[in-house]
Amino acid sequence: MADIAPFHVMALLARARELEAAGRTVIHMEIGEPDFPTAEPIIAAGQRALLEGHTRYTAAAGLPALRQAIADQYQARYGVAISPRRILVTPGASGALQLATAILIDPGDRILLADPGYPCNRHFVRLVEGEAVGIPVGPETGYQLTAELVERHWDARTKAILLASPANPTGTVIPPDELAALIAAVEARGGRVIMDEIYHGLIYGAPVQTALAYSDQVLVINSFSKYYGMTGWRLGWLVAPDDCVGAAEKLAQNLFLAASTPAQHAALAAFGAEAQAISEARRHEFQARRDFLLPALRELGFHIPITPDGAFYLYADCGRFTDNSYEFALRLLEESGVAITPGIDFGHHLPNRHVRFAYTNAIPQLAEGVERLRRVL
Repeated sequence: MADIAPFHVMALLARARELEAAGRTVIHMEIGEPDFPTAEPIIAAGQRALLEGHTRYTAAAGLPALRQAIADQYQARYGVAISPRRILVTPGASGALQLATAILIDPGDRILLADPGYPCNRHFVRLVEGEAVGIPVGPETGYQLTAELVERHWDARTKAILLASPANPTGTVIPPDELAALIAAVEARGGRVIMDEIYHGLIYGAPVQTALAYSDQVLVINSFSKYYGMTGWRLGWLVAPDDCVGAAEKLAQNLFLAASTPAQHAALAAFGAEAQAISEARRHEFQARRDFLLPALRELGFHIPITPDGAFYLYADCGRFTDNSYEFALRLLEESGVAITPGIDFGHHLPNRHVRFAYTNAIPQLAEGVERLRRVL
């Protein structure tokens, strides 16, 4: 438990709430959660499920209709045929990540992942007594692992790598050729790839391809939280290779029994035409926010060398202003009422030189935040 760190940003968020309770306004750029409510067709489907009595357990792997709908999405969006049998519906992407790490990692096994990266990933590995090895990455590789880095750091204890594209906190995407090379490099060494695709719907450049297009041995994680705006419904999924399906179902039965039944019925509506149109409109709005905030932060003096192609984050070098990202974030909160996330939440590679901005607020609020930062900086 001592190795599993809390989110440092939660202390900043608590202080922000205190300031708000005292009458100050805070511009929130720290929370990685869409500000839009869940789309009405999804809410309506959830309400119908409750009224119709869909409140009992489902099978551990999830509603057959939802697993089929997810499989249909892979065919429609990516042209990739996936058997619904390989899809397990989970309590959020976190549930899927817990299944994947528990299936693959024995005590002492190593898993390689990018640093900076989403902090919970390394903690899932620690929970099953594995060793998460953060590989320092920067703008020269788009803050992503490469096949060359994997080959350099792989050893006899390494069993897997964990990739995220688009990534948190950087929003960067792994190019198709590099993703294919990464998967090939790992599989040539007898290892596995866990692929986090939870921001796949939120892409602002060329369409991306799922890792399942390159191998049926990849374990793919996805979620209804980000693109579909269903964070509090706690619903995600795992696409498992054939030889992992039985283990995943057994673990799901023991760890959480099943995902929320009303949430699963609601999620069926996420794939309907009306909800999809809403999700796409929101994706365009996120892109507009990125295109506003990125040049504005650069003008303030933050170094952001890469334009992110996905998610809703900007990972900014704040070295011009500070060598302590946490104290810097706290100062900005106190003096400007703008809340951001310090880099120390995302790993060990230059964390004090970086902060993360989430553009999960409307452009007028982002503009107000930029003006407040301008006055302080």
